[in-house]
Amino acid sequence: MKLLFLIADGMGGWAGEMPGDKTCLEAAATPNMDELAASGVVGVCQTIPEGMAPGSDVANMSLLGFNPAQFHTGRGPIEAAAQGLELDPDDLVWRMNLVNVSELSPAGNMLDYSSGHITTEVSAPLVRDLEERLGDETFQFHPGVQYRHLLVHKGGAVEDEVGLKISPPHDITGKSLHADMREFSRSARMWDLLFLAEERLAETAKGTKANSIWPWGQGRPLLLPDFRKTFGRVGAVISAVDLVRGLGRAAGMEVIEVPGATGLIDTNYQGKVDAALTFLEHGDFAFVHLEGPDECGHAGNAAEKAEAISRFDARIVAPLRKALAGQDVAFLITCDHFTPIAEKTHTPDAVPFLLWRPSCDPTGCEDSGVTAFSEAQARSTGLVIEAGHELLHWSLRQLGS
Repeated sequence: MKLLFLIADGMGGWAGEMPGDKTCLEAAATPNMDELAASGVVGVCQTIPEGMAPGSDVANMSLLGFNPAQFHTGRGPIEAAAQGLELDPDDLVWRMNLVNVSELSPAGNMLDYSSGHITTEVSAPLVRDLEERLGDETFQFHPGVQYRHLLVHKGGAVEDEVGLKISPPHDITGKSLHADMREFSRSARMWDLLFLAEERLAETAKGTKANSIWPWGQGRPLLLPDFRKTFGRVGAVISAVDLVRGLGRAAGMEVIEVPGATGLIDTNYQGKVDAALTFLEHGDFAFVHLEGPDECGHAGNAAEKAEAISRFDARIVAPLRKALAGQDVAFLITCDHFTPIAEKTHTPDAVPFLLWRPSCDPTGCEDSGVTAFSEAQARSTGLVIEAGHELLHWSLRQLGS
């Protein structure tokens, strides 16, 4: 049996986000997920191991079946894998956002972690210019997607910079830079680089919100086991987000690029559906990731987050159900983590999931007791997958694999 794994990033949330004390998931129009949940298996899964930060890097590594406590080295290395960068074992790889700050000082605030969701067409030349002007035998700048880029510190994994504890910029939106600037000041090299980049962006980034770089999530190059050897399945990842593509590439999976996939609510939904269907003609595991709900959660926009979830149901789940009706394909649907509107960032709550297989038509399976797919109803079943990396293993066992 083939498995279609659908992830709505950041879909989970807390009661009270929408009228009627509802979460965004409860308020969204999700008839397809509701039907699958009512005739499938529903529970919750702890995707974030205790003591680890609730990031999409950790959570999606868990969902792909790899234990972050064993394999995770940092956010930057995962995205470097997406780009296929050739790295030495002792390199230190940073995720580097282009951000907007009130001022680059301990007195400043993080105004926008994405520089107004700067486009790749605008951001990539800025990063290439930083590489031309500031890149050297120590630091290398690599353009990525939109606001998400990379900084490689050659040999840095054996230097003091490996221990700097810098906040993800989306965690400190609207908050003070004081603690992070204090951390940066522990490294004269990083401190100087920040201000040199600020000076250069003041010249090159006029007309954009990008006025600073923000390196974070550093670590050694990523090494993952081969997905096919581990699970006995030919797999692919479909995502607009470098970190998900990086996880797939590091695990030897096919990484499918979809034109027009933005990582936002206006992404190319049909393109992702078509890519999944085409892959499943020869492969047997497709990991389809949608970033939209998470971005809306970071923005604190409950109405748009509910709309992003509704679009996920209508434009991803519905057409895939229709196209695969009668075929031997199971659905596993979840989110990687919560992004509650009140927090505007990730939290480590256990996420709701549903597993549906073709034999589970409305009359073919035992009543799950669930009438809709939501955080509360998933918790009510009592089914808990304590370790997130076990969800895929558990699901495959349920399917007889």
